[in-house]
Amino acid sequence: MVGWAMNGAGTDPTIPAHRVVNHKGLLTGKHHFSHPHKMQELLESEGLTVIDDQVTDFEQVFWDPMKELL
Repeated sequence: MVGWAMNGAGTDPTIPAHRVVNHKGLLTGKHHFSHPHKMQELLESEGLTVIDDQVTDFEQVFWDPMKELL
């Protein structure tokens, strides 16, 4: 659902749509960017490692909103 909302937000560069990956850390939305590697480039510029279209150590960087609410 978040992916669909981000897609509807358009191409506003202030919206960090590149951070929306699936529940396993896969870059499933990469086809929405200007070129196939743009999403990976943006994530790597933030210090993440991406191998084979998947964020490595995803469990370490995953933001769980339920933890914020507790």
